Amino acid sequence: MGAYILRRLLLVIPTLLGIMIINFALIQFVPGGPIEQIIARLEGNGDVFESFAGGGSEVIESGDSDYIGARGLPANFIEELEREFGFDKPPLERFLTMMWDYMRFDFGESYFRNISVVDLVLEKMPVSITLGLWSTLIAYLVSIPLGIRKAVRDGSPFDTWTSGAIIVGYAIPGFLFAILLIVLFAGGSYWRIFPLRGLTSDNWEDLSLIGKALDYFWHITLPVLASTISAFATLTLLTKNSFLDEIKKQYVMTAKAKGLPERKVLYGHVFRNAMLIVISGFPALFIGVFFGGSLIIETLFSLDGLGRLGYEAAVARDYPVVFGTLFTFSLIGLVVGILTDLTYVLIDPRIDFEGRG
Repeated sequence: MGAYILRRLLLVIPTLLGIMIINFALIQFVPGGPIEQIIARLEGNGDVFESFAGGGSEVIESGDSDYIGARGLPANFIEELEREFGFDKPPLERFLTMMWDYMRFDFGESYFRNISVVDLVLEKMPVSITLGLWSTLIAYLVSIPLGIRKAVRDGSPFDTWTSGAIIVGYAIPGFLFAILLIVLFAGGSYWRIFPLRGLTSDNWEDLSLIGKALDYFWHITLPVLASTISAFATLTLLTKNSFLDEIKKQYVMTAKAKGLPERKVLYGHVFRNAMLIVISGFPALFIGVFFGGSLIIETLFSLDGLGRLGYEAAVARDYPVVFGTLFTFSLIGLVVGILTDLTYVLIDPRIDFEGRG
């Protein structure tokens, strides 16, 4: 197993490099870079994208570069901007410099905020930890037992009614469910049971330890429910179908014929085989919920997390934030994939990745 893990760790390097190369190459063709953003603000246009939409600005040559909306700005000023942002160097040199810094986990500073990328991500991380951790935990704790129960009672009224509820939950987008929760329970039109802003109250520091915990759970209830709904539905049906496939196999019939209790058959024999497909989806679920965040849900509940950070960085062309977070989250996703393989072995020791290699 050690050799397999070593091979997977070595594959992380070319995979991560490929992700960064593709995204860096694509970003070279995207209009409205950080210098154009600054020029648009200095010229009073507000947003550089207004120029692309036909705002009337012309392409003015400054030095060796063309910028939209650069009318009236001296060429040496724009050249200074290029040097400050590093755009006076060829793309290949910029990419190699960036990757060398990233290998030392030096992600630089945000172009438009006087703060390092690491500090900025750490500042937004509590929101993503809250949504990702609790959403994933609730989804697995509820969906797996429910899916097993539905598989055992397949075709029963319980299975029919719960399937209907799950399909409805899956069909409702997370942001629409969030609006429904706000209208019903956050003072929208009916009851004002839960708060609508932030992770904690203003007087959180003055509360006792128990009071802080209760206040925290009071604030996160609605956003966590809104971000869990789709993962809950998918995971429940996946668990049910996986267990149904295993229950119909010969080894289960043999175990039942030997007189083994149903619980022992399910959790002693079927569980470790059926859960493999469920665990295989964990990296995508973990990365998607934990790090991807939800821009709309964060906006609806006034949460400043990684979802909003990523959106704002992409719109402002804040490349250090965009590439720094891309590098970090891709690396974590690849490592989580390796941990998933280790979980396979933990659940079913018969799996031998090293032997397959």
